[in-house]
Amino acid sequence: MAGNHDDEFAEFATAATPGLLRTAWLICGSASQAEDLVQSAMVKVYLRWGKLRHTQPQAYARKCILNEQIDQHRRGRHETTVRELPEQQHHDQQPEDTDNIVRLLALLPARERQVVVMRHYAGLSEAEVSDLLNISIGTVKSSASRGLAKLREALAAEDQKEDNHV
Repeated sequence: MAGNHDDEFAEFATAATPGLLRTAWLICGSASQAEDLVQSAMVKVYLRWGKLRHTQPQAYARKCILNEQIDQHRRGRHETTVRELPEQQHHDQQPEDTDNIVRLLALLPARERQVVVMRHYAGLSEAEVSDLLNISIGTVKSSASRGLAKLREALAAEDQKEDNHV
């Protein structure tokens, strides 16, 4: 029975880890911190696997990642970001676009960044983000709106800067 339990978890972890790493990386901006966040989340998922395996273990893992990132931010644990991820499998097709996205996301406060990533990268609904972050749907909407507006402003400023240099 324990072998089946471990096999099911290993199958879940293999399938879910790349997406969770990518999400964690977009939230924190650091490949090494993203790996730490996902590893910590996977330990928590494994410990509750008996209950989680028939529900939504990936949603629980995302919640663990967000909670751990919030805790680290509060404790002041910050690591320097790197320009390139160490493992190629986590890059977009155009790495320069990925670097730009992460750089732009870093301009947002933590809550706006979390909401934007969960809504527009992870594809969660407003209700799912609300539940995941334990905030109201109105806060999800306003955080997403403010975050996207700031990203648009930053992109417009970059475009204007490029036009002036041409």
